[in-house]
Amino acid sequence: MLEAIQSWGATAGSYLVENLIPAVCITAVGLLVNNIVLRLTKKALGRSKLEKVAHSLIISVVQAALVIILVVSVAAKLGIDVTSIVALASVLTLALSLALQNALTNVIGGFTLLYTHPFASGDYVEIAGQAGTVMEIGLAYTKLATIDNKVVSIPNSAVVAAEIINFSEGGIRRIDLHVSCSYDTPVDEVLSALLEAAREGDTVLSDPEPFAGVREYGDSAIIYELQVWCACSDYWATHFGTNKRIKEIFDDRGLEMTYPHLNVHIQKENQ
Repeated sequence: MLEAIQSWGATAGSYLVENLIPAVCITAVGLLVNNIVLRLTKKALGRSKLEKVAHSLIISVVQAALVIILVVSVAAKLGIDVTSIVALASVLTLALSLALQNALTNVIGGFTLLYTHPFASGDYVEIAGQAGTVMEIGLAYTKLATIDNKVVSIPNSAVVAAEIINFSEGGIRRIDLHVSCSYDTPVDEVLSALLEAAREGDTVLSDPEPFAGVREYGDSAIIYELQVWCACSDYWATHFGTNKRIKEIFDDRGLEMTYPHLNVHIQKENQ
């Protein structure tokens, strides 16, 4: 009995010295290293231009990877066969990947958007025929707020595959307005009225300066085009305000805006 106890004590002591104590040391050192790596990761993300939503995602992935590495290292030091654990984890990962293929595609699309950075929160964009202000770039969906206050959620996989038009990246936008006027009205008078309507706008930029020109000759009127530039945030206010001033100035100057019409000539035959 005494010999069995001594043998067990020797085995336990040997296991304690060779496995348990090193495992505890590995755990302590690993936790310390994990904290250092996470701090460095957070500092690097703070200096980057990635969206805020990407910070938490990347930190979570890094933290999970560090924990897995630490657990596997400690288990191996304790004499636990980690081969079967790794194999089981691989099978489970594959099964989840197949079951959540669409969701994973959206997640990968989200990381792609955060890395390539084609737009940011607050930008006015057009994606796959949907136009609106970017509210959020999430893990699976990108949310847009339309001008009539609808929230459109587009899967990130579709966003990555679609053509993206970012109206806000340049800082300013051009507004193109078309106005028709009679052939009898002198062209210079119409162009002068259009430029006056543009220059009276508080939100219209002087550089680039407004431009007015003849666009085309229609069936019953000349079509003119007025181009004005404004800040992205002033787009709709400038659009509607300039349209209103054009009508007011045309009325003041006696310039007639034409509309499609048909002249019918009746010839009376002599009896």
